[in-house]
Amino acid sequence: MQETLISTPLTAADRCDRCGAAAKVRAVLSSGGELLFCQHHANEHMDRLRELDATVESEPVPAS
Repeated sequence: MQETLISTPLTAADRCDRCGAAAKVRAVLSSGGELLFCQHHANEHMDRLRELDATVESEPVPAS
């Protein structure tokens, strides 16, 4: 699994495929499919995404 910065930033219109919350993570599958997750569901499904060798793109965390 690769973790990279998002090439096309997620917007407020992008919603988690599991619960409808704001999407923070995009998982691109090797088959070309794309899944959007809130951070909670990304964490929950991360092991399976690794098994599928998905490319995971997450929003950068703002510096504080």
